[in-house]
Amino acid sequence: MTTTRESVRRMGATVQHAEPDARAVGTRRSIIIERISPALDGGLHPVKRVVGDELLVTADIFADGHDLLDAAILLRADDEGAWREAPMRPIDNDRWSGHVQLTRNRWHRYAVEAWRDLFGSWRDGLRKKVDAGVAVPNEIEEGRLLLVAALARSETAGASDDARLIGDSLVALKRARSEATRASALGGDELLAAMRRHPDRRAASRSEELRLVVDRERARFGAWYELFPRSQSRTPARPTATTFEQAESRLADIAAMGFDVVYLPPIHPIGLTNRKGPNNTLDASRDDVGSPYAIGSADGGHDAVAPELGGLEGFLHFRKAVEAHGMELAMDLAIQASPDHPHVLEHPEWFRHSPDGTIKYAENPPKKYQDIYPIAFDGDGAAAREALWLEWQRVFEVWIERGVKIFRVDNPHTKPIAFWAWLIRSIQAEHPEVIFLSEAFTKPKMMRQLAKIGFTQSYTYFTWRETAVELRDYLTELTQGEMHEYFRGNLFTNTPDINPPHTDHGRAAFVVRSVLAATLSSSFGIYSGWELCESARLGEREEYLDSEKYQIRARNWDAKGHIKVLVGELNRLRQQRPALQRYDNLRFESVTGERTLFYRKALPHGRVDPLTGHPHRWRDAVYVAVNTDPRSAERAILHPDLPALGIGWDEEYLVTDLLSGGSSRERGADLPMVLDPAGEPFRIFTITPVMGG
Repeated sequence: MTTTRESVRRMGATVQHAEPDARAVGTRRSIIIERISPALDGGLHPVKRVVGDELLVTADIFADGHDLLDAAILLRADDEGAWREAPMRPIDNDRWSGHVQLTRNRWHRYAVEAWRDLFGSWRDGLRKKVDAGVAVPNEIEEGRLLLVAALARSETAGASDDARLIGDSLVALKRARSEATRASALGGDELLAAMRRHPDRRAASRSEELRLVVDRERARFGAWYELFPRSQSRTPARPTATTFEQAESRLADIAAMGFDVVYLPPIHPIGLTNRKGPNNTLDASRDDVGSPYAIGSADGGHDAVAPELGGLEGFLHFRKAVEAHGMELAMDLAIQASPDHPHVLEHPEWFRHSPDGTIKYAENPPKKYQDIYPIAFDGDGAAAREALWLEWQRVFEVWIERGVKIFRVDNPHTKPIAFWAWLIRSIQAEHPEVIFLSEAFTKPKMMRQLAKIGFTQSYTYFTWRETAVELRDYLTELTQGEMHEYFRGNLFTNTPDINPPHTDHGRAAFVVRSVLAATLSSSFGIYSGWELCESARLGEREEYLDSEKYQIRARNWDAKGHIKVLVGELNRLRQQRPALQRYDNLRFESVTGERTLFYRKALPHGRVDPLTGHPHRWRDAVYVAVNTDPRSAERAILHPDLPALGIGWDEEYLVTDLLSGGSSRERGADLPMVLDPAGEPFRIFTITPVMGG
């Protein structure tokens, strides 16, 4: 519709009026913004990224009428008042896309804002009328008013170059003597770009704000090594307890294997009441050391260090030694107490009681944990519950002040979701660099919920997934579906609690599982003894015989048959190959061989799809083929997706083994390999074009 002089004047007269809210009667905020991606549960929970990532945002954006629209992504960290903006552009059928660089390790909010492109819409209409030979004096005056308003906005914004360009256009418009030259003065592309940089956004529509966590790089990439500091002597025949100072002798060996994180089970004073003996027996002797998960004694609770380890001074020296070896320290915080914990006397209301008034110990039928009292987060009295939450916040903050930035949390699924959502958010508001690993081997929905509300990383079912089909399906779910937006799986081969069944198959099983853990995910971990292929189990259970959870162990760390060299080579590759440091770039490839898992990790090459973020091509690919059955050999035929690397099906290419360095020239998409547990049950290689081939 042509704008009359009266309507132009009315537009100028109302320029200072505030615009009603989008839901108010008479609002002009009429642009529809919907189906924003990523958006987790409608924005209820944050999506996760790391510093250096680009956040790709897409949305459906449309409005009544025929006006052109413009839009932007708005982003701000939780400690910032002003929004940062990144432009969006229409891609297909009212679907818009844009991306913004993430530079700060903090919680963020983001939204989409859209507005009518008044100048662009006006110019399109002007051109159509000029081309049709229609007189346009009113339209030119309307354009002049748009320029005057934009000039004021550009001057306010301090955009001197844009202000100069818009001002020059107004001067040229005033000097023009014909309608054609006046229209021409307003038609340049540079002017259009400047006007679009300073739009009238008083009537803009804005989406609901969505949440985003931007973590540091360790949240996505790292190799974890778990050890009990009290069991680091090298005299298997005469195991003796070691202190933090003595355990420091192990750090060079761990660093040489390429680990990034040294992770400690609880290091607090251990209770005496109902102390467990070897192999979880109830008849502990005076000399038995007890389980470090029975936390608390007369020497203190969760903010204290066991005296037999060297106390707080020994811990702080150990932490510095870990860092001096280029690694980072992680510690376990288990929210539970021994009967001797100071909290039992000081705050009995924080525990569950039997009808006879005694405090109830922990149970996981048929297992009984008489040396542990669980914490009752559902106790009577709001004030007591608030004090309980604040106490655990204090405990975490104590260890953060002592230099711990990574926490593995024991059994978080047995504590309220609301508690973790509050605790993690409050801790990371002051310490955004802190990482929380969820040790929750529980139902899938609970594992996912813990990740959604803030846990940085999560344990997974990888430990029990054995066949090629199981692994392919599970890792696809973790890394390619919606879960990759919030769930970062840390693949542990074993834990002090879990001696998985496949370790019964000997050294080959340890090789296979090490390769899978190190290359399927960007974060993985082992519990000490794995590199020695320890597999002795307690009866038919998944538990280790003579577990160091209950007694002192000593090992020959260079015992025959170890896989320390392999673990070191895997970690070296992970450091050298950036593709292995990414989480959601896992792609499974076709293979003939039912026991063989074949996959690649690569980096995007060239442009990506603006709607999905998926690249059309890949580079620097690392291919892994693994026989998942450690008991028998398989001749597999690998079928790599050559066009994904820009290699034609009939073109020659080079296959280079990343461990041996050997290479061969190949052609076609059939690569036969024998994967034999008696020799090498896996291959890790690259595929590159033959130059000039």
